[in-house]
Amino acid sequence: MSFSERIFQKLNDIKNANRFRFLKEPSGIDFCSNDYLGLAKSKDTINFLKEGITIYGGGSTASRLIRGHREIFSTLEENFSNWVNSESTLFLANGFMANIGLLDAIKDKSTKIFCDRLNHASILDGIRLSNCDTRYFKHLDMNHLEDLLKKSSLDDEKIIISETIFSMDGDTANIEELIRLKKTYNCILILDEAHALGVYGRGGAGLSNKDGIDPYSDIDFRIFTGGKSFGLEGAFISCSQINKDFLINTLRSFIFTTAPLPAIAHALNKLIPVIRNMNIERELIYKLSDKLRLFFKENNYSTGNSSTHIIPVILNDELITMNLASKLQANGYDIRGIRPPTVKESRLRINVSAHIKETHIDSLCSKFLELV
Repeated sequence: MSFSERIFQKLNDIKNANRFRFLKEPSGIDFCSNDYLGLAKSKDTINFLKEGITIYGGGSTASRLIRGHREIFSTLEENFSNWVNSESTLFLANGFMANIGLLDAIKDKSTKIFCDRLNHASILDGIRLSNCDTRYFKHLDMNHLEDLLKKSSLDDEKIIISETIFSMDGDTANIEELIRLKKTYNCILILDEAHALGVYGRGGAGLSNKDGIDPYSDIDFRIFTGGKSFGLEGAFISCSQINKDFLINTLRSFIFTTAPLPAIAHALNKLIPVIRNMNIERELIYKLSDKLRLFFKENNYSTGNSSTHIIPVILNDELITMNLASKLQANGYDIRGIRPPTVKESRLRINVSAHIKETHIDSLCSKFLELV
């Protein structure tokens, strides 16, 4: 079979399983993007970007270790560290680049990785690239994780990695228990705060920033993104200064790529105090998320263990899921269906953001019942 014949057959298999994907521009009320604070089109964001272009021009033109570094990157890293309570931070192009490179950069030949079964694809790809011996613990099951840790050799270097809010399920990790296991079994702990930043924690600094947790001493690496609540792009790895120095020298997804636009760093830096003060918007997100989740539960639709602004409506069937998503989109609600292999069970994935109004929630609920 030739290459062309093979991919033609593969695409047919995907279509027959109702899993064919295609690109679609956004339209209607945004219930699916990660623009959680509604900043992507805000006047502040636009003006900050314009300022950055005026000051720095276009691209960085090189990696940060060659000629791509700018003072604004260091300023952003310092201010971001102060916000999330970290000794230091490294700024990168995006969250996928951070996750895909971090494990490979810090591993040793004896390293064993302990990974939540439902971690993001970028983490799973990072594990594959690291070529480390890996144990996958049942989703959010701390007893299973501890059993796996107990079976590991004392001589093994161990890494525990987890998201804090899981992107397809909207449930949350038990950070306190992860910290306990890290300390008990002498592990490195990595937490991905991509979907928590801006929405949860003190001043929106993530779920690791709450009473009873000292992110500086309790967590070795935290990964954040500029592509969600910031409404921009970029990523941050927050850690100790010595760990940052190590990453600058070993993190291939940092070393061998052109640095982000300085204008992006400028806008991110300017938006930090804006986000810190968006408490009203955060409270609105909590309120509307609870209201929408209650609606689905009262109408016997499963939302799994969601407790955040990410609400899956689990329908299990690919065709039913995609047909309902199409009907909702046709009626002005931009809600997308998520299917295997991204998730095990097909579902609508609904994100509640600060630009959503209570009237939008009410009208969505009415339309949903009309369409199902």
